[in-house]
Amino acid sequence: MPDQPDFLTLTPLGGYGEIGMNCTMWSTATTTVLVDCGLMFPDDYHLGIDVVIPQFDHILKQKERVQGIVLTHGHEDHIGALPWLMPWLHVPIYGSRFTLALVEHKLREANLLDRTTLVVVEPNQRLVLGDMTFNFFPVCHSIIEGFGLGVETPVGRVVHTGDFKLDANPIDGHSTDLDAFRRFADSGVELLLSDSTNIERDGHSLGEREIRDTFDGIFRDAPGRIVVTLFSSHIQRIQEVFDIAAKYGRKVAVSGRSLLNNIDIARDLGFLRVPSGVYMDPGEMPALPDNEIVLLVTGSQGEPLSALSRITRGEHRFLSIKEGDTVIMSSRFIPGNARAITRLINDMYRLGAEVYYENFRNIHASGHAYREELRTMLETVRPRYFVPVHGEYRHLVKHCRLAHECGLPEENTIIIEDGYPVTLLPEGIRPEPRINLDTVLVDGKGVGDVGSSVLKERQILGGEGMVVVFLVLDEQIWEILHGPDIVSKGFIFEAYYNHVLEDAKCIVLDILENMSPGDIEKLQDRIRSTLRRFFRKVLERDPVVLPVITMV
Repeated sequence: MPDQPDFLTLTPLGGYGEIGMNCTMWSTATTTVLVDCGLMFPDDYHLGIDVVIPQFDHILKQKERVQGIVLTHGHEDHIGALPWLMPWLHVPIYGSRFTLALVEHKLREANLLDRTTLVVVEPNQRLVLGDMTFNFFPVCHSIIEGFGLGVETPVGRVVHTGDFKLDANPIDGHSTDLDAFRRFADSGVELLLSDSTNIERDGHSLGEREIRDTFDGIFRDAPGRIVVTLFSSHIQRIQEVFDIAAKYGRKVAVSGRSLLNNIDIARDLGFLRVPSGVYMDPGEMPALPDNEIVLLVTGSQGEPLSALSRITRGEHRFLSIKEGDTVIMSSRFIPGNARAITRLINDMYRLGAEVYYENFRNIHASGHAYREELRTMLETVRPRYFVPVHGEYRHLVKHCRLAHECGLPEENTIIIEDGYPVTLLPEGIRPEPRINLDTVLVDGKGVGDVGSSVLKERQILGGEGMVVVFLVLDEQIWEILHGPDIVSKGFIFEAYYNHVLEDAKCIVLDILENMSPGDIEKLQDRIRSTLRRFFRKVLERDPVVLPVITMV
C-alpha cells in the first residue's frame, strides 16, 4: 500500500485488456471493496476448460480489510466467478434485486448461500463501505437493473460507468440516468472508468424500439413457426417476444434451462409480464397450427448442447426445425463462436428454415455504447483523469484518443491491464509495479490444476495422438515377461502402418538390451525420447509417447 494517508488503489484482476472476467479491487488505507467478480469463457486453445476465472490470492491476502463485493449487473462476466471466491471470503454482496436474484440462484446451486449476505441496493442509493461511499446510477444495458457507480473516496470522486449505452427512446424506462451522473460530477470527478467495448463503432447504437419494430414485422409476415434465440439474461427482449406473440395470436414455448430459470426469476420479481394464455409447455405445441407457434430457445452462440442445436439435429424430445420455420438469432456473434454459429445457420437452411441474424437485419442491439455515446459520457462527467475499462488493448487505446479529443491531456489518460494497479493520490495519479497474476482455469472440479504444460499436452494429443508402450519385466533378472505391446490412439491407423509399430517394438527391445538393470525411470525416458525421434523421422509426426512398465 502507498505510504500516504489518503489514496485509492485500483488493482485490476480481470477485464482490462480483455472483454470478460471483470474484477477490480478498490483499496484505501483502511478499506478494500471488490467491484464485480466475473468469469470468461475459454478460447479455442483452452482444450477441455470450462471457464476462466481471476486469481483471488491478492484478495485473500487482505480479506480482513474487505468490506464487501459491489456488483454492477448480472452478466456472467461480472458475477460468474463468485462460486469460486465465496468459500474463502465471507463478506456481503451488494447489487440490484435482479442481479442478486441471479447470484442467489448461482450460490444456491453451489451450496454457498450460508457463506454470505445478499444486500439489495436501489437506484441512487448511497452505500457506505469503510471510507468509501458508493452511489448507484441506473444504466441501460442488455440486462435489466444494471448500475453505474459514483464513488466518494478519500482522494475525490470516481465514476465507474459499468456496462452501458444511451438509448434515446427507451422502452419501459430502461435508460441510463445521465442526469444522475451529471449531478454527481457537478462537485468534480477525479477519475472516470468507462466501458470501451464499442469504441470502434461510430455514431450511436441501435435502440431497443428499432429491434422491437423489426420483430413485429417478422412476426407479422412469418407464414409458419417462429424460433427465437437470444441471451437468456435479456429480460427486456424476452418481454418483447411475449408481447408481440400475444399481438399476433401466437403461443410461446420455452426450451433451455437458463432461459427457464431467468424467466421464472424475472416473473417472481415483477420484471416480466406474461400475457394470459401465451406461455405454454413445448409438449403441447404439436396440437397447434404452425402459424400460432413461437419457440423461445437457448443456443444463440451455436453451443452443441443448447436447445437450438439439439432441435436442429433432431435430438430434442418435442421440437425440430422444419421447412417453413423462421429463425431469429437475436444476439451478436461472440468472437470465437462464429464458426459454430455459421455451421448451425447452414444446417437450418438445409432443413428449409429462413434464418435472420445480426448482419442480415436489425434484430439485435448491442448493450454497449458506441463512440458518440462514449463521447457524451466523457463530456458529462468531465473527469480530471481517465482510465478505459472493459475492452481489448486496442479498444483502450482508441478510447483514450477519444478522451484527448474531449479535452483531456494525454498525460491524464492511463491504460492499465490485468495485474497493473494504479493509485489515485491528492496530487495526481501513478501506475504501480506489476503484480504477479495468472488466470485460473477451471476444468470440472479441478480449479487451477490445469496450466500451460497440461494444455500443451492436450494440444499435442489433439493434433498428433498418443502411443502407449506396455511392457512387463521380471524385477530380479530384468527380462521381458510380456510385451512390448504398442497401442496407437489418434496417431495412425494400425491396419495401414502396422510395420511402423513393429519397428517401434524392435527399438524398445534394443533400448532394453543396452541398458543396465534397475532404473525404470531412465528406461521410460529413453523409450519416450527414442520413439518420438523415430516417429518424427519416419512419419513427420510427434505423438505423446507413454511407456507403461510393470515390474513383477
